Amino acid sequence: MKILSVFGTRPEAVKMAPVVRALAQTKGIESRVCVTAQHRQMLDQVLDLFQIKPDYDLDLMRDDQSLAELSAAIFTDLDPILAGFKPDWVLVQGDTTTVAITALLAYYRRIRVGHVEAGLRTHDKWQPFPEEINRRVAGVAADLHFAPTEQARQNLLREGVIDATIALTGNPVIDALQFVAKQAEPETVKQLLDKLEIEKPMTKGPETRRLVLVTAHRRENFGKPLEDICLALKELAERGDVEIVYPVHLNPNVQEPVNRLLKHVEHVTLLPPLDYLPLVHLMKRATLILTDSGGIQEEAPAFGIPVLVLREVTERPEGVEAGTLKLVGTDTQRIVAEATRLLDQPSAYAEMAKAVNPFGDGHAAEKIVAALLNFK
Repeated sequence: MKILSVFGTRPEAVKMAPVVRALAQTKGIESRVCVTAQHRQMLDQVLDLFQIKPDYDLDLMRDDQSLAELSAAIFTDLDPILAGFKPDWVLVQGDTTTVAITALLAYYRRIRVGHVEAGLRTHDKWQPFPEEINRRVAGVAADLHFAPTEQARQNLLREGVIDATIALTGNPVIDALQFVAKQAEPETVKQLLDKLEIEKPMTKGPETRRLVLVTAHRRENFGKPLEDICLALKELAERGDVEIVYPVHLNPNVQEPVNRLLKHVEHVTLLPPLDYLPLVHLMKRATLILTDSGGIQEEAPAFGIPVLVLREVTERPEGVEAGTLKLVGTDTQRIVAEATRLLDQPSAYAEMAKAVNPFGDGHAAEKIVAALLNFK
């Protein structure tokens, strides 16, 4: 069985890495990897971390390219690889532009498509943009759907997907997280936490400070929503008992407002984008996480860290229902109020911290490989 795994961003690479490693260890499978490099630097450090060497590297990242330009480049550069390798399966993950275009190309070539992390929905085509439509396109083209949760499976069934083509696997991000969390804490993380005098989560005393980790970079939050998030962080920093650490995405639409509003604010540390290893270890040490990221909504609960989601809707409602996540949107005062409640009320904090992570058991990759081998 010839399988080509295609991905282009760091989140895709993190979630596909356990699958790629499992495929490589399985007899009877010829596994190859193609990266579009939709995100170049952030992708490469994950490939190094998981010791994955792509067989094909399209190197498509360009400054300020539009979604149309990226889509056109994937169509043009990936098609000859499909024609040459002639895989039996193409695997894609999630909801990026790489996913949607790759799934379409595989369909044009009559190649079976396996969709990892299938069935996530907000049912709002504009939130998140363009991810909601990307994953629906991939879902229409897919022959085998690897649903991370029962709710994702039910979404697919409601859309008319045949039950026999859905495999309930859990999310391979938990496989990846467990692999990375066992590695030693990077020295850079130790030095940062020592410098900021960070204590363990929810410890409290006259000299203690707690870590609030922030990631915010989604397209639908560009402009005023991101500015309002920054104003909330500025107000939270005035407490004096927290240290806010914000690795800032390289996109100019993120860099400009974040630096303008937060660069010189006491108790706020702005960092360049972090490699996955230090990011995981910062998550482990955080008291609270504020994010508009999809992956962190799945990862942080594995460490018992409450997550305030800086979005109006989430395609991961299982986390909200389980109590590990809370949607707070981008309104400044709402963010401040919800963060303050968790920081000041141990009972409210404990309720979220002790909730069970619904996103997997760390064995998703082996279930995905088994489903491929058993598919008729």
